[in-house]
Amino acid sequence: MVRIAITAEGLPAPVGPFSMAVHGGDLLFLSGQVAQDPATGRLIEGDAGRQTEQILRNLAAVLEAAGKSLADVVRVGVYLTDMTDFAAMNEEYGKHFTAPYPARTAIGVAALPLGASVEMDLVVA
Repeated sequence: MVRIAITAEGLPAPVGPFSMAVHGGDLLFLSGQVAQDPATGRLIEGDAGRQTEQILRNLAAVLEAAGKSLADVVRVGVYLTDMTDFAAMNEEYGKHFTAPYPARTAIGVAALPLGASVEMDLVVA
């Protein structure tokens, strides 16, 4: 199987040995994104809802570079440093996806890159 990396112009480059997204067979796997401002690479100010909005904008840009959209997403991984932020994340998340919704897992974690409250990764068919 050949892996094909996808890069989205205008987003900060990954900080490490990984790709923004990789085609593997019939699936597209998007690496985790935190709420980085595309212009500065810094984490945006704001709560988990605002961070979720920026994350989904960033992920949509990677999807667009791959010729896909959020409508093609089949699975979402959500990582939260505080599970009390679930409602704020979920409210914003619901504005970006429609039924039938992707499968999703939400996991509480100790810390995320750049001090983020939320991180998300995607699988696309």
